[in-house]
Amino acid sequence: MRLTEERVARAYLLRVAEPPAAALAAFVSAHGPTEAAERVRARQVPPAVAQETEARAHLTVTAADLERAQEKLGARLITPEDDEWPSWPLLALTVAGARGIKGMSAPIALWARGGGRLDGAVKRSVTMVGSRAASSYGEHIASDWAFSLATEGVAIFSGAAYGIDAASHRGALAAAGVTVAVLGCALDAGYPAGHGRLLNKIAERGLVLSEYSPGTPPARHRFLVRNRLLAALSAATVVVEAGLRSGARNTANTARLLGRPVMAVPGPLISRNSAGCHDLIRNERAALVTSAAQVLEVVGALGADLAAESEPPPRATDQLTGDALLVHEALADTPKTVEQLVVDAGVAERAVRSVLPALEVEGFCERTEAGWRLARAPTRADPTWKG
Repeated sequence: MRLTEERVARAYLLRVAEPPAAALAAFVSAHGPTEAAERVRARQVPPAVAQETEARAHLTVTAADLERAQEKLGARLITPEDDEWPSWPLLALTVAGARGIKGMSAPIALWARGGGRLDGAVKRSVTMVGSRAASSYGEHIASDWAFSLATEGVAIFSGAAYGIDAASHRGALAAAGVTVAVLGCALDAGYPAGHGRLLNKIAERGLVLSEYSPGTPPARHRFLVRNRLLAALSAATVVVEAGLRSGARNTANTARLLGRPVMAVPGPLISRNSAGCHDLIRNERAALVTSAAQVLEVVGALGADLAAESEPPPRATDQLTGDALLVHEALADTPKTVEQLVVDAGVAERAVRSVLPALEVEGFCERTEAGWRLARAPTRADPTWKG
């Protein structure tokens, strides 16, 4: 990480404004990070920017602070001046903000821990989110699909929370794939408390990201603000499990506002964890997906990662047509005479007598003393059983 003047300025700007700081972000875009930082310190800014920064404008951030973050946390600051900055995905936030959608603005910079490159991760990616109190069904789907997608080179983005998030990250790690955790607190906040090892493994294979400066604790509003990054950074969002009111649904709704595809996994009708998914599907706010292949079709290469069509398994009777099909459908477990089959099938007697021997040869029916009936599957009691 090169400690340029612009990088130190952006670290200061991140520190003095609580994201999403839309007015400050626009001010930085207009004046550049160095001048914007100087004017914030001097309190020479428009009223909207002053409102976002006045509480913390007196704070200082120096190059030494960035060096300490790198030494203690292995953290670096990724900025729009860097080659790995994901300009195109984050542009959706800027456009949404310009359309008047509240809370939509690109981050001023991002703190990152890990050896992965952000520009590489976003190229082929999907966000997987869901309930913290996930069911075993939800965790199985999340880990299994994340494994399959990571095997295909898709980076898995999630929020490192308990439940679906953790299962998604672990599935990608099991496939030796790339996964990215986006936090709603600082990299050094130690949250969630039980996921220290998981976050370390994520950093080994990918990245742990945050737009919150070191020392910033977790808070409910920060997770909701974080969700806009989960929605923007990947090509699509999959809701694996979600209640009617949940952060996962918030991420899905944000993705829709940004023009990103949203998918939802169906679950048991009696499961509260799947009620949010079912509501998204019912109201056409998400596409129903039942396999990782269907997700890959959305986020993969255009025309190259198409999911196979789901077809029912073939049946032996699929080969029957015409009179043979009509006669077979008229047969039952109870023997019928030819005369009965003529009436039930609506087929002439000559045709019935012609078709029955052929059906018998193919194993579809059998002749008895009382007439013709459907062939019985052999059982262990049957002397012809060879199983």
